[in-house]
Amino acid sequence: MILSAVCLVVFSPLFLICFIVLKVSSQGPVIFKQERIGLHGRPFYIYKFRSMKMNAEENGPLLTSSTDVERMTKTGKFLRDHHLDELPQLWNVLCGDMAFVGYRPERRYYIDKIMEYDSRYERLYQIRPGVTSYATLYNGYTDTMEKMLRRLELDLYYLEHRSWWLDIKILGNTFLSIATGKKF
Repeated sequence: MILSAVCLVVFSPLFLICFIVLKVSSQGPVIFKQERIGLHGRPFYIYKFRSMKMNAEENGPLLTSSTDVERMTKTGKFLRDHHLDELPQLWNVLCGDMAFVGYRPERRYYIDKIMEYDSRYERLYQIRPGVTSYATLYNGYTDTMEKMLRRLELDLYYLEHRSWWLDIKILGNTFLSIATGKKF
């Protein structure tokens, strides 16, 4: 939690820039919150910089890819392409809802869909979800059920092999991917 507080302070200028650009470029709230399921299957609110247009899901949840430009704002697309939309999740880490590394938390709607194919998803509830994950690095955004099931396999691999060393490697690879502009 101390590290997340330090990161919040260090990245505060970037937070401010993102906040101002979002406020100027589009109407609506700057911060987006959505219920996700985390440790022990408990719901919590995840925070992100808003990347989607207002009412983007008025017809219900849709799987979203990083190229889903019709529903994204221009600023939101930039933030998502550079993973800056995830910065507010440092608050989730500080509050204890998330860790820096874990599985990516999902909405109940999608968990129910995944569970129709593979009930092992519940094993993930043993740990806190993460801002980054082994699966995100090697599977990217999940915009199909096939990718969601592949992500589950990778998340279960992480669960069985997690260690400080693996977390450090995942964090390092995440920062490297962001710095080099790798899409995931």
